Amino acid sequence: MSEFWLISAPGDKENLQALERMNTVTSKSNLSYNTKFAIPDFKVGTLDSLVGLSDELGKLDTFAESLIKRMAQSVVEVMEDSKGKVQENLLANGVDLTSFVTHFEWDMAKYPAKQPLVNVVDTLAKQLAQIESDLKSRTAAYSALKATLENLEKKSTGNLFTRTLSDIVSKEDFVLDSEYLVTLLVIVPKPSYAQWRKTYESLSDMVVPRSTKLIAEDNEGGLFTVTLFRKVIDDFKIKAKENKFTVREFFYDEKEIKREREEMTRLLSDKKQQYQTSCVALKKGSSTFRDHKVKVTPLGNPDRPAAGQTDRERESEGEGEGPLLRWLKVNFSEAFVAWIHIKALRVFVESVLRYGLPVNFQAVLLQPHKKSATKRLREVLNSVFRHLDEVAAASLLDASVEIPGLQLSNQDYFPYVYFHLDLGLLD
Repeated sequence: MSEFWLISAPGDKENLQALERMNTVTSKSNLSYNTKFAIPDFKVGTLDSLVGLSDELGKLDTFAESLIKRMAQSVVEVMEDSKGKVQENLLANGVDLTSFVTHFEWDMAKYPAKQPLVNVVDTLAKQLAQIESDLKSRTAAYSALKATLENLEKKSTGNLFTRTLSDIVSKEDFVLDSEYLVTLLVIVPKPSYAQWRKTYESLSDMVVPRSTKLIAEDNEGGLFTVTLFRKVIDDFKIKAKENKFTVREFFYDEKEIKREREEMTRLLSDKKQQYQTSCVALKKGSSTFRDHKVKVTPLGNPDRPAAGQTDRERESEGEGEGPLLRWLKVNFSEAFVAWIHIKALRVFVESVLRYGLPVNFQAVLLQPHKKSATKRLREVLNSVFRHLDEVAAASLLDASVEIPGLQLSNQDYFPYVYFHLDLGLLD
């Protein structure tokens, strides 16, 4: 399980013996794996300041957990084509999250324990705020680029009636720079190929004989060229429509097609170079627009690549991490480490507030072995440590006992300091 319980009890002889009983029972019953959780001695300050820090740490804890979950989700989005490898990229100081938590050591260099507690908390808060600010700007830039690429990709999807034709046709398919002649593109249903070839020359006057050529097709039909005189275009369109042939409005502009292709290449290159190269927004057959993909096969020119072929070749070059993924990995680690330090601070502050001065408590990290065991584990802990709060414990054993202003249940009663830690960040 990715769930942990972080508890503390007073460090006197009686409670250390209670901790030993807890370890014995939980071990024999296979309820949890328990380890000591080392927390340094901090400058306590006043109790009033600890009360204020308790509230602030509670908010900071929630913020830190939310931040690392957002960062984990960002890693998932960036690694959209390698989701099976996401977990191995979510590390803390180079180790998996469970290992970091179970072998936690306070970072004295980054968060000196000799400083006042308020300074340590302020350092953690500023660090997390800066990470969140950077995360927003970086993911916003990534999302904008991805959206632009996807919008361009949509133009290359769909059937012959809706998709762009600039990556299908070539200059050789058209009669260009002619005062009298023009080449039209006509979509013909597959069952009507024979009819088209038999009748296209007679659909209108002034159609150039043997000028048709099938240059691409999809599952529904084919894209044919036909050359005719400009002055009969309207008449030809009417007759073609009557025969269920569709003339696609298309003007071959070499400069515009080149500009569009260069824009696509530039954006794809930006995504690969700046972010994560395995994110392929333009790959044919990718899952991004799976329901709208229609394979279009150019014909008649064996040297012409299939739509998207050049992009796929580019995408296969230089695969690896880009700066965004690297930033996410480094700063996820920083944020996660900060979060566990916040948990440690919360245990310290709450232990002092509950058990008093001088500071003397023992923190323990419990990892429940299975979800079904958590209820039994809770009962064991409440029983072992009931002496820490006899009045509240008695109210649980005797439902008739009512304490004004105090409502407790087996679900929220903790006679000891308790914090929950869930490492299931992608759940």
